[in-house]
Amino acid sequence: MEPLILYFVLFFPGIYASGISVEAAPNGTIPFSTIRELGRTLTYTVPSLALLWYIILGRVSADKMPERMKWFFFPWLKKLQKRDLFPFAAGLPGLILIGLAISQLVSIASVYEILPNRSFSQPLLVEAPGNVWGWIVMAFSCIGTGYLEESYFRYYLLTRLENALPSPVFRTIISTILFSFCHMYEGPWGILNAVLAGLFLSTLFIRYGSVHGIAWAHGAYNIFVYVMGNFVT
Repeated sequence: MEPLILYFVLFFPGIYASGISVEAAPNGTIPFSTIRELGRTLTYTVPSLALLWYIILGRVSADKMPERMKWFFFPWLKKLQKRDLFPFAAGLPGLILIGLAISQLVSIASVYEILPNRSFSQPLLVEAPGNVWGWIVMAFSCIGTGYLEESYFRYYLLTRLENALPSPVFRTIISTILFSFCHMYEGPWGILNAVLAGLFLSTLFIRYGSVHGIAWAHGAYNIFVYVMGNFVT
């Protein structure tokens, strides 16, 4: 019950923060606002991340904390581990390939009119920041979002449900379904992207046991999306 309650508390009240309350421009682009993004990060992402880890840390003491997490909260106890770099090195290219593959599917569907429904024709694009300050805020926001979503959907869910669901396959499916629901505002293609990315990131977490690597990859991919938006918009 706790994971479900925490899911609604963390993500549904702040789902506007992902863009659902922001009306897209006529060209299908979600406009970028430095003030709005900074406000979202400070009033939603950071407090949500703090609440999540307050709950997680309330279950374990420093001496019982998994080794892979000690350096994050107690940097004097543990330096950065090399295995944190492996999921990042694999995760970022993998997420980019998934995004590019979906873009290619969109192009094919549009050219051959495979999906006549307009909602399937083109995914929403994000507008790139217009100045240096905007890029700094955007990068900070992307990394924060990466850590929030990976901390909950991968680290928290995949470990919290371990006793109830010993099979990592079922835990991965539940994590991915909940993760994809948070991206419904992106439309069908965004949901597909979230499903594939969720399965991929869950696999990396189960394999390497590092939330940091996949959080970096997630955040870096979000930045990549904004960079691509700079060329499209």
